[in-house]
Amino acid sequence: MDEQRFNDIRKKLLDSLEGCRELQDAEIYRSIDELILESSTEYYIRLADRIYLRQELFNSVRRLDILQELIDDNSVTEIMVNGTEGIYVERGGRLKRWDKCFYSRDRLEDIAQQIVGRCNRIVNESVPIVDARLENGARVNIVMPPVALNGPVITIRRFPDKPVLMDQLIRWGTVTQEAVDFLERLVCAGYNIFISGGTGSGKTTFMNALSNFIPRDERIITIEDNAELQIQGVQNLVRMEARNANAEGEKEITIRDLIKSSLRMRPDRILVGEVRGSEAIDLLQALNTGHDGSISTGHANSPEDMLSRLETMVLMGMEIPLQAVRRQIASGIDVIVHVGRLRDKTRKVLQILEILGYDSERSEIQTQILYEFEEEGKDTCETVSGRLQKKRELQNRQKLERAGMCQEE
Repeated sequence: MDEQRFNDIRKKLLDSLEGCRELQDAEIYRSIDELILESSTEYYIRLADRIYLRQELFNSVRRLDILQELIDDNSVTEIMVNGTEGIYVERGGRLKRWDKCFYSRDRLEDIAQQIVGRCNRIVNESVPIVDARLENGARVNIVMPPVALNGPVITIRRFPDKPVLMDQLIRWGTVTQEAVDFLERLVCAGYNIFISGGTGSGKTTFMNALSNFIPRDERIITIEDNAELQIQGVQNLVRMEARNANAEGEKEITIRDLIKSSLRMRPDRILVGEVRGSEAIDLLQALNTGHDGSISTGHANSPEDMLSRLETMVLMGMEIPLQAVRRQIASGIDVIVHVGRLRDKTRKVLQILEILGYDSERSEIQTQILYEFEEEGKDTCETVSGRLQKKRELQNRQKLERAGMCQEE
């Protein structure tokens, strides 16, 4: 069926549903069946096309239109809608153009409004950029005209329906059993861990897996721009999500606000989904005031770059001497886990770095590499073989000793 006929039936369906009470899915399907039967008297519709049309019409009014097929596909990790010019899909780390696209800008704008409306957010010409999420936890970024020149641009980062556990990451070769055992002891003992990596490197996935090592009797508070973390098995769990300003530019709730509020909620650990700006100073103050075992993530190309970015982000929120900033970082963060994507598109833990402290004479943060990924043999661009190798022993053992866990090594 061509696009024009589909749009005609869809318009009739929307007209019939307008002003109705909140309908059940079965009632919408009945309305669709009636319209398809009516249309089949005007022109022939094959049985296979009727079945396909029925689902497409339902998706267009109740779900996410043609994108729903991709949302339901477990092999898809990223969906990129470049206006009406095409849709690109990532599977297995590789991008391909999809054979479907939005022919109507109005339909695409309807989908954008539907997504943000479910998150109580706004996107329009005056607020053309917004972050949101789907009901399944997928992360969504929407950029509207006039900022997006080729029409509404929607980027959806899709996460697995079931949280990925460390056992699965070990089977995939993302991390070794030895490193996992080491990190499990650190989490249980209350070491503050920061996960760094580039876009799409698996930071959130690794943070989810790492959080499963947190003792189940502790009170956990998660703070995110968009709720993506899937913490399992913790009963005393509080989840908080930032809120954008309203149409008048008021009533914004930032990550900084949530971190400050969380300190009054008696948390054992604070998990911040991602640090991007001035909230870094509030996170570091929380780490330095008794909230051991906290975890967060940030974008960086290496652990050293992450330390530099943290310095910059802290200075965005407070004008204090750089030496004081570095002391805060060195005192607050114990270990940095750096994850990345290799040239064969696989995700690996590339480094585990220990922060030893602040060297006042050199005015720099002292670090040492505990584990590092080393490539083995002659690899091609198609495959990369290697292993996360242990380099040094952990020096800061006070928290392990207080937790009575040194004897486990």
